[in-house]
Amino acid sequence: MLTRLGPPLAIALLAGPILAGLAGTLLPALGYLPSLGGTRLTSDHAARLFAAPGILTSVALSLASGLVTTAISVLVVMLFVAAWAGTRAFARVRHLISPLLSVPHAAAAFGLAFLIAPSGMISRLISPELTGWSRPPDLLVVNDPFGLSMMAGLAVKEIPFLLLIALAALPQLDVARTRALAGTLGYGRIAGFLFGLWPSLYRQMRLAVFAVIAFATSVVDVAAILGPTAPPPLAVRLLGWMNDPDLDMRFVASAGAVLQLAVTGTALLAWVGLERLGAAIRDRAALAGLRLRHDAWLCRVALFAMLVPAVVISGGLAVLCLWSVAGLWQFPDALPESFTMAGWAKSLPRIAAPLATTLLVAFAATLTAVLLAILCLVRKLETGRTGGRLALVLIYLPLIVPQVAFLFGLQLLFAFSGAVAGLSALVFAHLIFVLPYVFLSLSDPWRAYDRRYDAVAAGLGKSRRTTLFHVRLPMLLPAVLTAAAVGFAVSVGQYLPTVLIGAGRLETITTEAVALASGGNRRVIGVYAFFQMMLPALGFLVATAVPALIFRRRRALRV
Repeated sequence: MLTRLGPPLAIALLAGPILAGLAGTLLPALGYLPSLGGTRLTSDHAARLFAAPGILTSVALSLASGLVTTAISVLVVMLFVAAWAGTRAFARVRHLISPLLSVPHAAAAFGLAFLIAPSGMISRLISPELTGWSRPPDLLVVNDPFGLSMMAGLAVKEIPFLLLIALAALPQLDVARTRALAGTLGYGRIAGFLFGLWPSLYRQMRLAVFAVIAFATSVVDVAAILGPTAPPPLAVRLLGWMNDPDLDMRFVASAGAVLQLAVTGTALLAWVGLERLGAAIRDRAALAGLRLRHDAWLCRVALFAMLVPAVVISGGLAVLCLWSVAGLWQFPDALPESFTMAGWAKSLPRIAAPLATTLLVAFAATLTAVLLAILCLVRKLETGRTGGRLALVLIYLPLIVPQVAFLFGLQLLFAFSGAVAGLSALVFAHLIFVLPYVFLSLSDPWRAYDRRYDAVAAGLGKSRRTTLFHVRLPMLLPAVLTAAAVGFAVSVGQYLPTVLIGAGRLETITTEAVALASGGNRRVIGVYAFFQMMLPALGFLVATAVPALIFRRRRALRV
């Protein structure tokens, strides 16, 4: 009986807040918000929006960020999978890249900033011997006006995400036989894969690619850390207007949120056009007989490109940790002259409350998401209905619709109900984004489970409930805990939902870390980024250690 509630609850959670939030954003954008004196529909606020200085530049930055980041990420994943799928190197890189998914975007952005800044680690390592610099060069690298550092920060995080999606889809393709057939016809590894397998693989990755576009066009935390400031990308400006003391700016912010939705929609349409262009070029190349027999150099380039995110994120996090204990560290010294815990002593008393809020909200949202996902999957098992493409679209809906487009309206609805800045409202807001990741992480292991175990249990007279709790769930415990770890990491990294629904009164590690970005105290930033990095890592450590401990006497269940 309880399983019947799973799908309706999931649909209500995924679609309901988004539709309500969009309505709550659209009405103020048109001037209707009686609580702030807006009692008639008007286009004045849209006119004020387009009269804002630099608004077209902000729109262009957001649009370019979405398309460039996605193009780089898809190209790297496509070439790497085409060149190395089915090899030992592929398996090794997969194990190297997978942990990067647990690193929040803000922590990765801080790490990249500490690497590439004029006084960053890269400049220190090559100065003064190779550059002649005895002081940091006057170069605008971080926060550059074209948003290049922001796009780089997004790409190093989205490449591992798309690789994970590709890995989930690859088992459904006959890679070995197709490669062998292409090889006998004289095609190189990359050409054979692109002509024979890539269209089928990309079809299964397409919604995830759309999610990357939506995120990159509307990201706030990474843009606040790495993006331009004069003017900033559109989403950053919208958040500033939403928090403006002049409440009349809420109307302009709502109009801007509708514009952000249009920007993301435009980026998606442009990407569809690029898909068709790419397919036409691929078909033309196939008809022309392009075989790329000598593609060893391109395979090495693809491998190098895939390793860049691992090196950048790992190196950046190492530099963050180093800065958190650094004493005097003058440029161009490669290492600090001394080490001190002063940054930790200064930060720890203030970090307790955000840390507690982060843990409480992440645990509650993750637990609820795991239970809902299991209810939906059990119901699917009982009925045999998968929901098809529509179900997949619903799962990706919170990832494809820009957060800023509906969270503004959702914040207003919570404010009217008196629930804003409450823990339950914040857990609910996080759950909207945690559930899709938990469901996607758990659905593949659930589908791969050998149902013959259930048949054996049924033959022994066990009920469905007994089989579920004593056979299926214990065998799927590693997958369930891994999905929970993914959900926990997603919750820890949530910035915009926490800022808006928490109304500045519920602080988490992520919101505090991003707020410190403008201060420039690298030691304190290093401490907060360390916690931001360690919390998801601890989640994955628990997901690995618990099954190993429980099943230590059951060799067949060890992973």
